[in-house]
Amino acid sequence: MPDQEKLDKPPHAEPTAPPRRTHAARPTRPRKELGYPKGWFAVAMTRELARQKVLRRRLADQDIVLYRTRTGRAYAVDPHCPHLGAHLGVGGTVEGENLVCPFHRFAFAPDGTCAGSPDGAMTRGRLRHHHLAERNGIVYLWHGHDGAAPDFEPPHAVSATVTATASWTTSIDAHLQDVVENVVDNRHLAPLHGLRSVQASPIETNGPELHLRMSRSAPGHGLPGLRTVQGEASIVMEGLGCTVIRVRLTGLRLTLYLWSLDTPIGPRRTQHRQVAACLPDRPHRPLTDQALSRAIAWTAVRSTVRVIRQDIAIWTHQRHQRHPHLARGDEAISAYRRWARQFYPAPDPTPPRTTKLTGR
Repeated sequence: MPDQEKLDKPPHAEPTAPPRRTHAARPTRPRKELGYPKGWFAVAMTRELARQKVLRRRLADQDIVLYRTRTGRAYAVDPHCPHLGAHLGVGGTVEGENLVCPFHRFAFAPDGTCAGSPDGAMTRGRLRHHHLAERNGIVYLWHGHDGAAPDFEPPHAVSATVTATASWTTSIDAHLQDVVENVVDNRHLAPLHGLRSVQASPIETNGPELHLRMSRSAPGHGLPGLRTVQGEASIVMEGLGCTVIRVRLTGLRLTLYLWSLDTPIGPRRTQHRQVAACLPDRPHRPLTDQALSRAIAWTAVRSTVRVIRQDIAIWTHQRHQRHPHLARGDEAISAYRRWARQFYPAPDPTPPRTTKLTGR
């Protein structure tokens, strides 16, 4: 059969020019969103997960089931029964130390193996567990890339005697990294919130930890006897999921602990928690001190929520700038972003540039 190219040529056509070697135009690739970082993320408060209770939670666009046994041990497992796939977080119960499926009542022991059923039948399937830790009344779960085990410790307990007593939770249409970046963005505090804050130290990083100190001045918003709260805030980030702010309230002789907890629950969807606890410097009247500490913790959370609501209006419509044009004074943002890279998988290699032959 004759060559198709020859059939397409008109008779007596002029010879065509040889093909030109040109660089192909680079295809326009869609903007890549940030993925899910690895780390420890808050999924519940300890008080929510009572003994023999089952909770359904979301982490990195996946359901996870939490439960606490009769003896007080907390566990986190994949949501579906290995028998026929019933959701253990919808109607599942805890009997003693076992999690029981609502469908056929297969019971699963703490090690994930089947412990029996009402008719004596057994399944060889087992539940997959997730790494769980509890600190200061907060329940954390580990999320690793491709199911990898934890490669750094859960957030440290600020003190064995501190338990969070106040909390507030909301969901935000924003990526977790942009929400957490707000902590080091000192520049926005005055124009957006009317707060005065001075960075007292450069950012210091140590593996998954980031440390920063700031001198802050903010309205008291109901704190007894204080129109303005002033003091130095010690800030520690432990991965992208947990930021702890320790503030010494010198006028009240108290130390306030604020946790800013961010959990990725879906694509560009973050669950944000503000949690607080307060301790007197030298407790001498236990009941009075406890009541005052609880009141101040709740006041601190309410005050923080007023500020956060202003941020949410920005975050909801913000686009993550992978290569931002930073200004003088944004050094903390640059340092934060370099530190945050460690929590993501290594980027895919850039595809090689290609050439092609074109002709007329």
